[in-house]
Amino acid sequence: VARLCVCDLLVAECDTNCCCDPDCATADFSLFTTCSVPIVTGDGHLCSQKAAVYALDVDANPPERIFELIDQVNPSVFCIHSTNYKQALSFSFPEMPTSENFDELLKRFGSAAFRAEPDDWNMDTHPSDANETYRYEYGVPVQTADAFLRLPSPVVSSWCSDANPAGFLVNQATKCTRLVSVEKCVNIEAVSMLFYVNSSILAVPKSSQMVNITVQSVVVQSQNGTRTLLNGSDVLRLPVILDELCINIVLGVSYHITYTDAGEIIEAAASFVLGAINKEALSIQQSFEISFTQANTQPVPLSGNPGYVVGLPIRAGFRPQGYPFPADILFAAFNTNKYNQLTILQSTSSQDCLAAQGARMPVLFGYNMISGCTLRITAAMQCQPLTRTLLDLLKGQNFPEYVASFGNSQAQDVLDWVPIIHLHISEQSDNDRISNALQSSCQIPVSLEIEVKWTKYGSLVNPQARIVNVTATIATITLKQLPSGRERTIPVTSSVVFTDISSPAEPGYKAWPTINAKLPFDFFFPFV
Repeated sequence: VARLCVCDLLVAECDTNCCCDPDCATADFSLFTTCSVPIVTGDGHLCSQKAAVYALDVDANPPERIFELIDQVNPSVFCIHSTNYKQALSFSFPEMPTSENFDELLKRFGSAAFRAEPDDWNMDTHPSDANETYRYEYGVPVQTADAFLRLPSPVVSSWCSDANPAGFLVNQATKCTRLVSVEKCVNIEAVSMLFYVNSSILAVPKSSQMVNITVQSVVVQSQNGTRTLLNGSDVLRLPVILDELCINIVLGVSYHITYTDAGEIIEAAASFVLGAINKEALSIQQSFEISFTQANTQPVPLSGNPGYVVGLPIRAGFRPQGYPFPADILFAAFNTNKYNQLTILQSTSSQDCLAAQGARMPVLFGYNMISGCTLRITAAMQCQPLTRTLLDLLKGQNFPEYVASFGNSQAQDVLDWVPIIHLHISEQSDNDRISNALQSSCQIPVSLEIEVKWTKYGSLVNPQARIVNVTATIATITLKQLPSGRERTIPVTSSVVFTDISSPAEPGYKAWPTINAKLPFDFFFPFV
């Protein structure tokens, strides 16, 4: 760093106020007013490095330059201890294509995905231990007998690349385009069921225990889009050319992996969607999906981990009768919602409340929502049945009692669930009450307003959304008895409002220390 000088721009001349310029003499320094570059360092990602510090002693006569070489420590949590890979310190000169090496370069770099590191780069720096117990960890590629479980995906363009590995516990869904033709369909591996089930999965990495991929279901899609579930799905259906059509082409694959809490894969299944192409087809779009479920557990979709993610449903449920005895009874799902979500009335194109019964939509975190319909009331309608119908319309058949405070709250963690507060308001004046006592009238609910109060929880660097209060307010109006033959139309509405009640840190308040642990964008260069 003592030889580095970014402000040295003039050749064989002293640059003004450039204290590191080797062309400057003592007489030149006496004319400087400041050092334009007070400190010179190397790679800022290093944990410890030398730094050249430059300053001017204006009290001296004449003023003179002060140079000091110090050890600088990087306070970041993510820093490089030593640069032991020397090739990464400079850009490598690219190999220029020639007539002799063109075929070799095309083979290495011509596909949609290729290896950027040299073949002699050995990343295994730790000796293997024969007694080490292996297990799958999050994100580790699921290994097979020949390589890894492939989940084709688009890389550079929309074309499918089969080099994308499926990561353990990483639920993925991809779509990509693949070139096909009727004449060659039987020879294209990626459109055959055998390509996706012919390799067994390793139960744990580097083991000899294998788990076969079984065919769970096969659905055949006709050319007009109609789908039919086939019986006897355990039979592989390979591509066949029939009457200028190629049938049994794989259009979609869905893997389902079952694992244990010890990180061991115990079961693997695949579901297929097969279709057909004609001679005019040049390409097909394939969809791929993979999901993971822990053994002896019931999969429940999460809405964040741990805090809620904007746009995902609010999780809800109610406490079973007799809770907490017995203790193994958990929060139960209510009947009309298998995903344990808070829902509101869904608007329909007809805007008819009676036609909208049963139509619900989930409340999405962070989204203020409003929906509604119109109800036509006749003189023949009775008060009590009408009130029950409107309550079922606004709240659903089984309105939940609790919502999850976090997106990943578990049913057995009772303190992680927030009770819903129910309020009722009546839109009538004192004169209306006196009038209602003298004549026949009916109180009917016309609106449901849900207010969700949430706060930012945890570190200031990475705050998590946490629900702390939910209020459901039913508003009623007074409906007077209609004369015979008369009708009245009233609006019925549902709304959801989200309120952020996070309070900023007070001045002088001593909070827990936080670390800005964000990685630099080029921290892993030249690694991928």
